[in-house]
Amino acid sequence: MKGSRLMIKRFFITGANSGFGFAIAKAAVDAGHIVIGTVRSDAARAYLTSELPGLCPVQMDVTDFDAIPDIVATAEHDFGPVDVLINNAGYGHEGVLEESPLDEMRRQFDVNVFGATAVAKAFLPRFRQRRSGSIVNITSMGGLITMPGIAYYCGSKFALQGISEVMRAEMAPFGVHVTAVCPGSFRTDWAGRSMVRTDRSIPDYDTLFEPIRKARLEKSGKQLGNPDKLALAVLELVEMDNPPAQLLLGSDAYQLVSDKLNRMQDEIARYKNLTLSTDG
Repeated sequence: MKGSRLMIKRFFITGANSGFGFAIAKAAVDAGHIVIGTVRSDAARAYLTSELPGLCPVQMDVTDFDAIPDIVATAEHDFGPVDVLINNAGYGHEGVLEESPLDEMRRQFDVNVFGATAVAKAFLPRFRQRRSGSIVNITSMGGLITMPGIAYYCGSKFALQGISEVMRAEMAPFGVHVTAVCPGSFRTDWAGRSMVRTDRSIPDYDTLFEPIRKARLEKSGKQLGNPDKLALAVLELVEMDNPPAQLLLGSDAYQLVSDKLNRMQDEIARYKNLTLSTDG
């Protein structure tokens, strides 16, 4: 990593004004890279410009799908060809599935799945034609494991996880790397102000869900994961010649995903005979 920091890259980071996006943008700027960061509002743009004067801000809403290709084209025209796309823009939704309106699911998927995919698709032809480029899709350990109360969020991250794997296979022949970064619990505002929460309405779920919601609120801001260390890990990732298909970040992500894989292996083995009974 020591020598690689001298190789200047151009980053395009969505949702660069907060959370992981801001941490990665700051680390990349500090390392001497050129960073294009997207924001949704004038206020966010002003904040980002004041906090990271070396960053090139671009206003973009990832749910304005038709506008994204032109914004990407303008960004590359103004700042040069992008080497690294960090697909970070997203948010969390919390709510019991039965209680949560489908409109909230649509919004969750519009941002976390369709938005991320639309941005990636704007870069795919550019990276393919240049035979180089790195795409980092920020998913979550919630794209590999589930827990009660975040069905829409986990669904969106599972979707992006699968899309990332296919994207990786399709872009590999052109020298383009795609990795899904799967963070565990970090000290961002994901579970705080940024989270959309559906109002409770069905008492039957109180015993299951209320302790989970309370614990999540109490833990917000006190998580073990350090966003600045995640940012350094991402910078190391994009320097790899052969990066992984997915990268877990955080000890909780490592443990919880490992536990799930072990349970899956046990379950697959337990029902092997029934599974194989359908052949022929």
